[in-house]
Amino acid sequence: MVLLSSAAGRNTAILDANTQPVKSLALTLDLEPPLSFANETRRRRTFAIISHPDAGKTTLTEKLLLFSGAIQIAGSVKARKATRHATSDWMEIEKQRGISVASSVMQMVYRDHVINLLDTPGHKDFSEDTYRVLTAVDSALMVIDAANGVEAQTRRLIEVCRQRDTPIITFVNKMDREVREPLDILDEIERELGMPCVPMTWPVGQGKAFGGIINLRTKAMTVFESGSERRPQDFDCVPLNDAASLEKRFGSEWTSAIESMELAVGASPTWDHEAFLAGKQTPVFFGSGVNNFGVMEVLDALVDLAPAPQSRTSTTLVNRQPVVREVQPEDDAFSGVVFKVQANMDANHRDRIAFVRMASGKYMPGMKLKVMRTAKELRPTSVVTFMSQRREAVEEAYAGDIVGFTTHGGVQLGDTITDGSVNLMYTGLPFFAPEMFMTVILKNPLRTKQLQQGLAQLGEEGAIQVFKPEMGGNMLLGAVGQLQFEVVQHRLKGEYDADIRLEGSQYTGARWITADTPKELQEFINAYPQRMAKDAANTLAYLCTSPYDVRLAQERFPKIHFHPLREHAGLALQSAG
Repeated sequence: MVLLSSAAGRNTAILDANTQPVKSLALTLDLEPPLSFANETRRRRTFAIISHPDAGKTTLTEKLLLFSGAIQIAGSVKARKATRHATSDWMEIEKQRGISVASSVMQMVYRDHVINLLDTPGHKDFSEDTYRVLTAVDSALMVIDAANGVEAQTRRLIEVCRQRDTPIITFVNKMDREVREPLDILDEIERELGMPCVPMTWPVGQGKAFGGIINLRTKAMTVFESGSERRPQDFDCVPLNDAASLEKRFGSEWTSAIESMELAVGASPTWDHEAFLAGKQTPVFFGSGVNNFGVMEVLDALVDLAPAPQSRTSTTLVNRQPVVREVQPEDDAFSGVVFKVQANMDANHRDRIAFVRMASGKYMPGMKLKVMRTAKELRPTSVVTFMSQRREAVEEAYAGDIVGFTTHGGVQLGDTITDGSVNLMYTGLPFFAPEMFMTVILKNPLRTKQLQQGLAQLGEEGAIQVFKPEMGGNMLLGAVGQLQFEVVQHRLKGEYDADIRLEGSQYTGARWITADTPKELQEFINAYPQRMAKDAANTLAYLCTSPYDVRLAQERFPKIHFHPLREHAGLALQSAG
């Protein structure tokens, strides 16, 4: 592969074998970007909150919004039957079950920084949506239940972050309950993360004896008081040089906390900001999200420690060969990637929103945009930023921001959007081969049109994977977990008035297929006509009933390529075409 670099204030390119220069993303050769333009990108912080279900992730999300001034009243996730629900949970099924089943985007301004917060589903059945969200952020905030430590779903999300070297800030929640010792929690986090922890705050006591946290950055102790209505200024803050009064006030809990804190600090490496940015260290904070305690320290850390928008890898074709290009956030040309498509956020308008993570440039209203996959012009009816389901028209947006384009089709997950001045494609958005399949049976055949529309839109947004058999017959749904089927069934009935029944399927897996030549592909299709299906992106897939099916087909047709990730099939088709 040939590497191209496009950085602020300069144009550099390595020529390909035929010495043809490739157009750089920067539009000017000699001029530095305007200072205000570079300053705007440096003001951005874009992060995702990840955790196991019930660790308190959505509650912490609301408190961050509350303390930044983005909302005035925090909803209660546990009050499922109340009229007030979590700000980030907008679907009807989320309100009924008290869980997050779709990622949501929220923007806030704090300390003159624009913070883009992406709340992700904690439930494992929706991990695919979470994985895609993690490709759109520059850092992650990991929430740990202090009683349970690092749980199964958190491990999976940690692995995704590690694969991308995503910096992780850790918040140990629920210290107001009877929990594990902080040293044990730190030891487990280090084992699971595979990186050292650096405590930034330290708890004094736990449960009913929870006294507060020692802030190692400010050398002061913030005293805990229970209550979900308290704000940061309501908590008493005592300097550590007044240790005598703190020991008198908290007794053995204070003594024990100081001893364990000294052990933790002694065993931890010195804070290294560069190591954190490289995903090699994690700062750890303690607190109680439901009591608004320890949250402000996390919010400050997101501004002080989390990275501004980083360069992003893209590819372009040079003589039909994929060429890697590093796109810098300060580059002049607008570019971004669609990491989420959501249908029916506004039930009254049946709209579809494409969530775009901006990678470079500046967006202004009225800009001409282009979908690189189809080379067609994108004409959104509106462009908005988000506060959960509330939207505001975009006046301007920069690299790192999440903007929503209202569309009526023609945009898919993973699409690259540009202003048309550059030719590039962003990669890395994962579509995993489903492991569970169900057959769709429509209860009322007169609702066929509604069913087709619903499945097309839900498939495009990634709520589930939809497969249409090439030989005809009922549509198939592919999922990672059972709850995905339930959500789609609920949404088809509520949003599209298509009542369905789901029946079991013989298929247990799928692989997207490509071939070196059209003839080879056609021979394979002719050999397995009953196994061929196309997904929502019209990508051809081979359906299998066991892992042996793939192995046998591969032996019979060695020139056919079986892809467990759809993006790999897309890259192969891009290179061939």
